[in-house]
Amino acid sequence: MEWFVPIILTVITASTPLLLAATGELVAEKSGVLNLGVEGMMLVGAIAGFAATASSGSAILGILAAVVAGVLMSLIFAFLTLTLMANQVATGLALTIFGVGFSALIGSGFVGFPIQPLPGLSIPFVSGIPVIGPIVFGQDFLVYLSIAGVIGVSWFLTRTRAGLILKAVGDSHSSAHAIGYSVIRIRYMATLFGGAMAGLGGAYLSLAYTPMWAENMTAGRGWIALALVVFATWRPGRLLLGAYMFGCISVLQLHAQSAGVHIPSQFMSMLPYLATVIVLVIISSDRAKIRLNAPACIGQAFRPAQ
Repeated sequence: MEWFVPIILTVITASTPLLLAATGELVAEKSGVLNLGVEGMMLVGAIAGFAATASSGSAILGILAAVVAGVLMSLIFAFLTLTLMANQVATGLALTIFGVGFSALIGSGFVGFPIQPLPGLSIPFVSGIPVIGPIVFGQDFLVYLSIAGVIGVSWFLTRTRAGLILKAVGDSHSSAHAIGYSVIRIRYMATLFGGAMAGLGGAYLSLAYTPMWAENMTAGRGWIALALVVFATWRPGRLLLGAYMFGCISVLQLHAQSAGVHIPSQFMSMLPYLATVIVLVIISSDRAKIRLNAPACIGQAFRPAQ
């Protein structure tokens, strides 16, 4: 147990930002919006959360600031693509590039500034149970929120009228509009939710995973979150499994090196991204499953009839 518990705890912390960002992107894509700006939204959320926490001393304010930052970034994307009908792929890429530069500009005064990490939950007697206690009852708030978010999204998409409407908009926006639903408004709300979750994912990186700010600290996690949605074939339950699988791969390099495995560190560092490519190739080979589960109108602009 001396090595098991630390490995599981590391996997959880590595998986949480992926799960938060991917959950938001799944909802956005279910509505028919393809937002490739997840990486940029995570970075802006990370620096907003860190700056607010470092300035105020309150992690709650930091988390709220990260959510607001992610929402504002997604609002830019939504306005350009849903109102002005800009290309979603090009706009998402531009949003990521903007987020990288903007976060570096804001964070220039916070480099090397340490803060206390998010505190873990502490329940008397229960948190002290060997193995189960620190793993299940000793996590911070955002870890539980990430799991609750997946459960909530799954329930929303399958058990509520609003969720069924959102999926209808993603599958056939023309039909949804014809029966009286506001396609643009629904997609705006789904996109803003995706931005809020990406901001939370960035906040987790700067407030819990590595409680400090460094430029480009997401290190491609936004792109992995995008790949996770495809890996999960747009199903929240599989999203949870995929996030923790990628989390295992991400921390493999750390524990392999500490165990004395003689593999170049550069190879170990590229494993998460290599796994992402392999998974996408495998998933893409099953075109029938993709057609069955993917929103039919994903990435397509909608122009209401005049």
